[in-house]
Amino acid sequence: MGQGPGGAFSDAQRGGLEGRQADQDRTLAAIEVLERALASPAPRREAAWRAEVLSALAALDAAAAEEDRNAERPDSLLSDIRRTQPRLRSRANGVRAQYGHLRDRIAALRRELGGETALEVGLVDFADIRQRLGWLLAAFRHQRARESDLIYEAYFEAFNSDLRAE
Repeated sequence: MGQGPGGAFSDAQRGGLEGRQADQDRTLAAIEVLERALASPAPRREAAWRAEVLSALAALDAAAAEEDRNAERPDSLLSDIRRTQPRLRSRANGVRAQYGHLRDRIAALRRELGGETALEVGLVDFADIRQRLGWLLAAFRHQRARESDLIYEAYFEAFNSDLRAE
């Protein structure tokens, strides 16, 4: 993480941090919509439940895609860490790879829920679907925490200062 004048965040780094926060806020909002859809009653309203869940998954996919694109930009914080902190490069690459895994999982779940399945004839275990989507949401939370830890560690290493003070 290159330093700005006086050993503080540069304007570009500050912009990257703000952009990352906006990405995470957008993804969190999509996660909350999916959680509400999953919590809604499913028996006897299978088609409506499935439509709500699919819509929420589509919104989460869009938010994750935007977050993924922004993290890959040359001026992103992850790119800055990969470029300037060799010791943390593999962790930054791991965070980047995880975006792809999460998006692949969303795509698979969308195909499964959107296709000709037992769901359409009422032979579905809603608890199982909720559980599997719960795992996906837990993976998103884990991803966010890993990225936050990485950025904090990179900042502390570069500036020998607490990011919260910045």
